[in-house]
Amino acid sequence: MHSGYDVLTQVKGGFHVRQLIIIGSGPAGFTAAIYAARANLEPLVVASSVEIGGDLMQTTEVENFPGFPEGVMGPDLMAQMQAQAEKFGAEIAYDDATELELDGPVKRVHLGSGKVEEAQSVIFATGSAYRKLGVPGEDTLSGHGVSWCATCDGFFFRDKVVAVVGGGDSALEEATFLTKFASKVIIIHRREELRASKTMQDRAFANDKIEFVWNSEIVEMLGASGLTGATLRDTVTGETSELALDGLFVAVGSDPRVHLVHGKLDLTGDGVVAVDGRTSRTSVEGVFAAGDVIDPTYRQAVTAAASGTVAALDAEHYLADVADREAASALAGA
Repeated sequence: MHSGYDVLTQVKGGFHVRQLIIIGSGPAGFTAAIYAARANLEPLVVASSVEIGGDLMQTTEVENFPGFPEGVMGPDLMAQMQAQAEKFGAEIAYDDATELELDGPVKRVHLGSGKVEEAQSVIFATGSAYRKLGVPGEDTLSGHGVSWCATCDGFFFRDKVVAVVGGGDSALEEATFLTKFASKVIIIHRREELRASKTMQDRAFANDKIEFVWNSEIVEMLGASGLTGATLRDTVTGETSELALDGLFVAVGSDPRVHLVHGKLDLTGDGVVAVDGRTSRTSVEGVFAAGDVIDPTYRQAVTAAASGTVAALDAEHYLADVADREAASALAGA
């Protein structure tokens, strides 16, 4: 279907002004690219030079994404999303956005390569990053017994002994969810009191499958091809001990990747990009946001993908309005 947006692709000052740049290559970014490309917006996806595909690249089998009843490997799912976006005409830049200029009718995205891309609209979909413990074995055992998402990976630990690191609401929510599968869930907390709400604490304390290890922190994750346990250090005495485990879930929080838009877009009290209601419209005209950067609660691949759809449709409508205004102005001046 021809969208009529060809008029928006211009050359100003020697630069090619695109219709849309999408920053981010997770489920939100690639879904936005699919919709935008099908609308003939010819989007450029700034996909990163290193972490293309987002957090799903660190996930083994994804069983809760619609359309894959037998499950799909995280990297395979993202590769299929990318291929689908490229099939419809999306351009992929294996580069990093380093600076954004978002004010005015033309947005500028500075890349790590030194190149500057210009567009009339931008979708910001850089996702979030789980906080890591930064201990030996964490990176090598990621996806091999170590996880940051119980709803993603809990099913794989049926009748196993697992641990959750953390003491806030998210840690207790993860632990409670994991009791559906695991035979035992051990909550490891570096203090002797939890930070979680009373309701969440009462629920965890009442669950026969949940045990607590207080005043303890993990100093090493153990195992070669898969997790076998963890070395703990008592935060009071300094003594170390080993705990045998089949799985370990790190739940010490996550941070939306919003450093590029500090001082440029309004943020909420949760630190995510503020949008207008259920839309993807940010505080700057022509700039839209999608995925984990606007979602402090759910942070699932399917909700991110849905959010990317909204952003692409909002961008399409915005560009149509711009085209209409330019056409009306041209007629008025004729």
